[in-house]
Amino acid sequence: MSPPASADYPRDLAGYGRHPPDPRWPGGARLALQFVVNFEEGGENSILHGDAGSEAFLSDVLGAQPWYGQRHMNVESMFEYGSRAGFWRLWRLFTARKIPVTVFGVASALARNPKVVAAMHEAGWEIACHGLKWIDYKNFSRGEEEAHMREAIRLHTASTGERPFGWYTGRSSENTLPLVLAEGGFLYSSDSYADDLPYWVMGPKKAPHLIIPYTLDANDMRFINPQGFATGEEFFTYLRDSFDVLYNEGEFAPKMMSVGLHCRLAGRPGRAAGLVRFLDYVGGFDRVWIATRIDIARHWYREHHQVGAGAPAIA
Repeated sequence: MSPPASADYPRDLAGYGRHPPDPRWPGGARLALQFVVNFEEGGENSILHGDAGSEAFLSDVLGAQPWYGQRHMNVESMFEYGSRAGFWRLWRLFTARKIPVTVFGVASALARNPKVVAAMHEAGWEIACHGLKWIDYKNFSRGEEEAHMREAIRLHTASTGERPFGWYTGRSSENTLPLVLAEGGFLYSSDSYADDLPYWVMGPKKAPHLIIPYTLDANDMRFINPQGFATGEEFFTYLRDSFDVLYNEGEFAPKMMSVGLHCRLAGRPGRAAGLVRFLDYVGGFDRVWIATRIDIARHWYREHHQVGAGAPAIA
């Protein structure tokens, strides 16, 4: 027997329901399309960074396990490919088409690569904060995670010249969102996969906070995960099909689509080929607003801020 609905239950399973709001995207767009480039290279687990062992997540060493107390040279070199070559391939693809991008930048990775940061600025990309280090926070205490968040903001500001206004931990904990809300300086955060539209939550200071959901399905991480993409063509097909469904729905109920990319994954030539096909494909549609996440946040604040007053509270 299912439990009855309760005001004390900390999850919102209803969302917008049958009638989602009209986002009123600029220009009457049917779809807001958003590309994220994750920059994590140099911020991953490594004994060089004071971690217990090597990285074991999202590399082409399939089935990798942490090497505790040791460097994993193959994994390290795959991450190095992302910053040495993959980033620049993605940078050229997007800048050649003048497509705006949001970077989820790990603060310690950004600090280690000022030339990459300069290129992001040159392109006019938004740089949101992806935490201090690209590690798993599930076993951190609230105090430890808060200390990392504060240092991430400090280091991000020092490396980019501006404090971050967007936040995405990725490998988050139950404390992540409350800490973002308590910090108070973010216009949005993205540690959610719960909707096709932004939505509000209420923080402890009775101020609405905007969640701009992210994606793990329209994401190149599936190249190296089970039930994933084997070829660039499969990646293109999935992105195209996602786009087509949302664009068609957008005639009556416009939505948002996120695409997640990693320099060491989609930056590889065979995978980048699928991204190129998708960029060329969406270029054939008029009623698409390609925007950064901060653009979407500012739009939502202008058009829907009054709705935030009724947002569910987050402790």
